[in-house]
Amino acid sequence: MAGIISRANLLKVFLRSDEELAAQIRREVVVPLFPVSHRALRIGVTDGVVTLQGDAGDTDLIPTAARLALAVEGVVDVRYEPLAARHGR
Repeated sequence: MAGIISRANLLKVFLRSDEELAAQIRREVVVPLFPVSHRALRIGVTDGVVTLQGDAGDTDLIPTAARLALAVEGVVDVRYEPLAARHGR
């Protein structure tokens, strides 16, 4: 036997910090899709659940952003909260 592989070794790719996931999603999804309005979007990640909050500008691209973010290893769900929803409008 050359070595032992634990479950933690196999699942390590999914054990990324929320901060790492947020940075990757900002870099690879949000900035390319929303080059003008990316600064108006806040990316929060809690336990692998991504929340995009703010004014995306072109909301037609939100489904594309969600699909791309879901493809990032370690992401389990994606939600979008437009700015108006946070203010009860």
